[in-house]
Amino acid sequence: MSVSAWPFDGVSPSIDRQRQRAVGRVAFSAAGLDGRTRPMRIEESGSMRIRLPKSRGSGLDAVLVNTAGGIACGDRFAVQIEARSGAAVTVATPAAEKVYRSDGPVAELAVDLKVAAEARLDWLPQETILFDKARLRRSLSAEMTANASLTLFEAVVFGREARAESIVDGLFEDRWRIRRGGRLVYADTLRLDGPIDRLLQKPVVGKGARAFATLIHAAPDAEARLDAVREHLASVDGCDAAASAWNGLLAVRFCAMKVEALRTAVIPFLLAFRGEPLPRVWLS
Repeated sequence: MSVSAWPFDGVSPSIDRQRQRAVGRVAFSAAGLDGRTRPMRIEESGSMRIRLPKSRGSGLDAVLVNTAGGIACGDRFAVQIEARSGAAVTVATPAAEKVYRSDGPVAELAVDLKVAAEARLDWLPQETILFDKARLRRSLSAEMTANASLTLFEAVVFGREARAESIVDGLFEDRWRIRRGGRLVYADTLRLDGPIDRLLQKPVVGKGARAFATLIHAAPDAEARLDAVREHLASVDGCDAAASAWNGLLAVRFCAMKVEALRTAVIPFLLAFRGEPLPRVWLS
């Protein structure tokens, strides 16, 4: 903020106040040893932390925590997760991530995932909620071997439902890239810039929905699971959902008018799809 008039002693200095930006980074790796998944490396800096609550099975649950309390204009976050050979890792967040309004600068979140041979990685953060005038650029890249298993899930909600908030202006850019055996097998970029609420009203964009979720499953069994997934989705109520499969990938999309309807559809689906409980933070 610039102050052009200073009311003391006729002095009028120009003062620039530098905003504080949150910067955080987490790097975590785990490997399968003696029939269990064990942490191998943890690096934390800035406002990002990773916690490893006690797991009930042989896999490992990891919880990403942003001590900044949300994402604001100009913040920068980086997450690196590696599931080494034989590991089974599930990554979640303790609550919905809020992206606050910005007066110009774009916040950035970069996620880098690696999945080695015979390893499994489930990326299951809770929903991201964008406030009006929020500006977020998010990227997710994954490198995996041919016999690894990777499940990616992300949900985004446009506007605070309790305030009946609309995104009159904002930016949301979401870029996903998956490489298997060094070859690009999935690429998807969503960019909504400007009057997002008006864009979501268009039938070809959102048909008025404000809560969306995407699941991508890349694994040797991905295409074989399509019929079972479609059978489950046929019973979903209050939320539009559809699935497709190709080239060793399974994609599921959800859209709903309200976040409660989205969660009501997504939670049973994830339980059935994974065949095991969700991370405890999802239910707290």
